[in-house]
Amino acid sequence: MMPQLYRLLTWLLTPVLLLFTWQRILRRPVYRAHWQERFGWVPRRQDRPLWIHAVSVGEGMAALPLIRQLRERHPDLPILVTSTTPTGRTLLARELSGMVAQAYLPYDLPGAVQRFLERSQPRLGVLMETELWPGLLGAARQRGIPMMLLNGRLSARSLAGYRRFASLFAPALAGLDWVGAQSSEDAQRFAELGATDVRIQGQMKLDLQIGSGSRERAALWRERFAGRRVWVFASTHPGEEELAWNSLPTLRKIEPQLLLVLIPRHPERGDALAEQLRSIGLSASRRSQRQFPGPDDPVYLVDTLGELIDLYGAADLVWIGGSFVARGGHNPIEAAAWGKPIIVGPHMENFFDTLRSLQAADGICQVASAEEATRHSAEYLAAPKLARALGERAATWQAQQGGPVARALAAIEERL
Repeated sequence: MMPQLYRLLTWLLTPVLLLFTWQRILRRPVYRAHWQERFGWVPRRQDRPLWIHAVSVGEGMAALPLIRQLRERHPDLPILVTSTTPTGRTLLARELSGMVAQAYLPYDLPGAVQRFLERSQPRLGVLMETELWPGLLGAARQRGIPMMLLNGRLSARSLAGYRRFASLFAPALAGLDWVGAQSSEDAQRFAELGATDVRIQGQMKLDLQIGSGSRERAALWRERFAGRRVWVFASTHPGEEELAWNSLPTLRKIEPQLLLVLIPRHPERGDALAEQLRSIGLSASRRSQRQFPGPDDPVYLVDTLGELIDLYGAADLVWIGGSFVARGGHNPIEAAAWGKPIIVGPHMENFFDTLRSLQAADGICQVASAEEATRHSAEYLAAPKLARALGERAATWQAQQGGPVARALAAIEERL
């Protein structure tokens, strides 16, 4: 009964989503390109591609090593990669350089989903992380398209939310041919929600390789920073920026030319953050306005998406946002792959296994408060060898974590 009700509700929502799309186009012109694909009007294909969906930048970064290995092992295999956000699509276009076809995933509307599947004709669908769209999965099952979920992550809080609509999501999960979970805890939660064939795959970002393009862009950022030492505070949430501003005077006593590169998780907060900076007397240039930091700017506000991994490469010190407030933290693997000294706050619940493994390798510094983070940061700035040693241990740890992509590749090849 619930799937039928969901189908009716989404059908009724079609005019609302059309209006929403036009409003978004008017406010953010970047959404104008390929907007019709969000209603399933993708180019027609007859080659039955392997279809991989990576919703945004994070999922795209996790999918990159898999896509590259698929291309190496199966050069004639057509691959279609879908995204939801323009930044995710741009990242994949930049990194894969024409190696795959791209489109936006349609809204989970009956007509849009059917149109997308009819026009793209995928032979196998691969979803990344936690993309559980009941309409899409149901339509794929009706058409006999096998579907997989890779790099699956399901927090206890998300599980509780999905359970409220178990009669809707349980059939969708049961229709997945294979679920590769990041951890044993994730695997158990997917099974509790209704998935049948669940394996512990591991986290695909652990197989991340820093490409030559990222290394070149990181070197360019270093040039723009004119030799200044750089503190990257990545993916910040409300309440964390203030912690950075309070810590900055202490750290600049040790390193007077220290540059804080502040990267909010949601770049639309850029105007508000810039106003806050002005109100406390801190000058800041903004990436969204195509500015670069002047020699005396203490803060560089990167209120855009898609360049985090390159900026990690230019950093001397990294704080991971979402961990100093109760947001569950964000992934430290990209910073670890660069061999950077990483500091995280007390809230890393979303990446508990990664944190635990990094701590066992002595490759990350977790603190209980911003004051403690400031004290450790001061030590790392005063003793660069200490900071480099922490970063080197993180890089060594990351290099030893291979396997998740190989397991995903084997599962895909078995079903192709």
